[in-house]
Amino acid sequence: MEPRFIDIIQLIKQSRNQAIKAVNTELINLYWNVGAYIKQKLSFAEWGDKTVEELANFIQKNNPELKGFNRSGLYRMIQFYETYANLPFVAPVVRQMQDPDKQYDIIVSPVDTQLDFQPQDIKNTILVQLSWTNHMIIFSRCKTEEEREFYIRLSIRERYSKRELERQISAGYFERTMIGNTKRSALPREIHNEVQNIFKDSYVFDFLNLPEPHSESDLQKGLIHQMKNFILELGKDFLFIGEEYKIQVGNSDFYVDLLFYHRGLQCLVAFELKADKFKPEHLGQALDRDVKKANENPSIGILLCKDKDSEVVEYALSRSLSPTMVAEYQMQLPDKRLLQQKLHELFSDNISEE
Repeated sequence: MEPRFIDIIQLIKQSRNQAIKAVNTELINLYWNVGAYIKQKLSFAEWGDKTVEELANFIQKNNPELKGFNRSGLYRMIQFYETYANLPFVAPVVRQMQDPDKQYDIIVSPVDTQLDFQPQDIKNTILVQLSWTNHMIIFSRCKTEEEREFYIRLSIRERYSKRELERQISAGYFERTMIGNTKRSALPREIHNEVQNIFKDSYVFDFLNLPEPHSESDLQKGLIHQMKNFILELGKDFLFIGEEYKIQVGNSDFYVDLLFYHRGLQCLVAFELKADKFKPEHLGQALDRDVKKANENPSIGILLCKDKDSEVVEYALSRSLSPTMVAEYQMQLPDKRLLQQKLHELFSDNISEE
């Protein structure tokens, strides 16, 4: 591509992306209000299930070009509205209408209309930043408000496709993150505050298809070969720097198995791979001394083990070395039910201790 044309191409791409976002915003706002309208009719017994079906048939007969408004599509819109109408990050407009003089931090506002129904404007909420396909996946598969909000914000931040989002839900990303955060209640001061929800207690490498047993070399080669899937599991803010990255400390040479840079944390992240159980002597890579730049945060070391005991799932701190965390990796998707049960038990224990 000729350099003189690059600016024009960038303008075209930027405008196209903005147009796609604008269309998606209007669609999500429309689906919200269609769901709210039908919900209102059903709540006051003006309509029944038969009426919804008649509406779907009417739309398909008179406006066949309008896709997605069949019976199941309409009920998805109702479910969409019911799921989020009372959540804190999408406050219901009814509170504002009941007390117009009182100031609320509300991001759903009414739209001027001649209809009996009062449409709501959700164009300034995070809901419009997600595609309708991803919305349907989240509100149909996630069971709690916390889990739904978690995946909404995660999908927006990581720009997940449908396939990527489904894989993360199946892999229990939410449960594993919450379990990891519960175990890491006291975070090291040296680590940036945003570390919460970025690192997990366990990682799932089901995409590797490695035999059992396998060596650390097999694991390393597999992760490098499947780097796209590896970064999906880690998070898209991770930038791969290199394998067997050499650093020198004094007269000794050290080699980091996999070295990354995290854009959000602005720090180096070193991954050490161990195909057997964790051993304390495995800890330690001194990146800060020779590799970290002055404007970057302290480096983070992650030791990935095939198996580990709960007693060693802690951050190891030293004034001279980077903070290090121990995480477990699995070669197949975890059982979500077991993860949910484990998460419930952890929160129940925390509540009882308080």
